Amino acid sequence: MSVKIRLTRTGRHNDPSYRIVVADSRSARDARIIEQVGFFDPKAQGNTPTLTIEREKILSWLEKGAKPSDTVKAILSKEGIIKEFTDKKVAAKKNSK
Repeated sequence: MSVKIRLTRTGRHNDPSYRIVVADSRSARDARIIEQVGFFDPKAQGNTPTLTIEREKILSWLEKGAKPSDTVKAILSKEGIIKEFTDKKVAAKKNSK
C-alpha cells in the first residue's frame, strides 16, 4: 500500500480550509483517511495563514515511507520538518557504517 501525506478540503463554498492527512494514495481526495496530522487555513484572519502540525506524527510517517504531496512538501519545508527528517536520515546512515 502506497501512503501519501496530503490535503483534504474542508470549509464552506469560497472559504476553503484543509486538513493535513495520511491516506492511501489510491483513495479519493476526501475519502477514507488513516490519520489526521495537521490543519491548514490559508484564509485565516489577518494576513498569515493558520497552520497546526503534529510534528512527531509527521516525522513518524515519513520514516515509515509516506510520501508528501507537492503542496504538503512545500508547507513542511517552510516549517523545517523536511530538513529535520533528512538530517535524521543522514545521521542514521553515518552511524550504521
